[in-house]
Amino acid sequence: MRIAVTGCIATDHLMTFPGRITELLISDRLHALSLSFLVDSLEMRRGGAAANIAFGLGLLGLDPLLVGAVGGDFADYETWLNEHGVDTSGVRVSVRQPTARSVCMTDQDSNQIASFHPGAMTEARDIDLRQLLTGHQDIGLVVISPDDPEAMRFHTEQCREAGLPFAADPSQQLARLTGAEVRELVYGARWLFTNEYESALLLERTGWSGREVLRRVGAWVTTLGAGGVRIESADGRSTTVPAVPGVPVADPTGVGDAFRAGFLAACGWGHSPATAARLGCVLAAEALGGRGSQDYDLTARQLLATLASAYDYRTAQGLVPDLRNVGRGASRRAGWRLSPPMTLA
Repeated sequence: MRIAVTGCIATDHLMTFPGRITELLISDRLHALSLSFLVDSLEMRRGGAAANIAFGLGLLGLDPLLVGAVGGDFADYETWLNEHGVDTSGVRVSVRQPTARSVCMTDQDSNQIASFHPGAMTEARDIDLRQLLTGHQDIGLVVISPDDPEAMRFHTEQCREAGLPFAADPSQQLARLTGAEVRELVYGARWLFTNEYESALLLERTGWSGREVLRRVGAWVTTLGAGGVRIESADGRSTTVPAVPGVPVADPTGVGDAFRAGFLAACGWGHSPATAARLGCVLAAEALGGRGSQDYDLTARQLLATLASAYDYRTAQGLVPDLRNVGRGASRRAGWRLSPPMTLA
């Protein structure tokens, strides 16, 4: 099953603050907040939630279709994505706006403050998803990740009309969406993705209880940072999968996107949500150790070794046939030579 990922494609400007943001917040002065941070580093990286998710899926060999809007400055980024197994034929190039920009500062506790300029992302609403997918009949799932809000609404509605399963991943856009907009984006999703803070914000925005949310989606996947991930369904079942232990934190940016790539890949291969969450956590650990959202690489041996050590041998063994495809998407697009088939020793 191929996956189409709609949403933001951006350039990330990442800064590191050596102190703690929380120590600079004075509770009785928050109404007149004015802070400046002297940072230790500035790095420019490729990012955007949709591109990050597609990148992870591409590394796993799933040949994902990326759908979004960019500027004329996208050429080098597009080459990078193609070389890593991502199909960019669904990307619209604006003649008026640059590719979106994100500026994010991370402190020593991994707390972050970010700002975002959408640029060409505002033109994503002009992409007709149903027309685009007529040339990609093998798409079995569409991920609606953070994007221009009107584009998110339009593409979600098109999925419903076409009877095409979709995953709702409103994430960062929850802060600016109305309750009615959030309810519309969530309703009927096969998967709903949030982090722990976003789950509370989603309940506040929608006015729904957790049980009411679960009556409207197939399953709700909540990432818990170092606590792992929780998967809930309307029948009352709840599973918590721990995170990979002992992972050094280089940069948390894009870690949730890497998790989504691993999770959705394993679900597409027919594995249980618990197994999918384990693979997602392993990809998240790989991303956590790199600087930027796409500063990691994957090999089947490496993934299987981490799965076996962090979880169990049986989980790793069950994924062997699927992880033989790691790198194949990139090979097909860039002409790289494949490694020989592998087994789990």
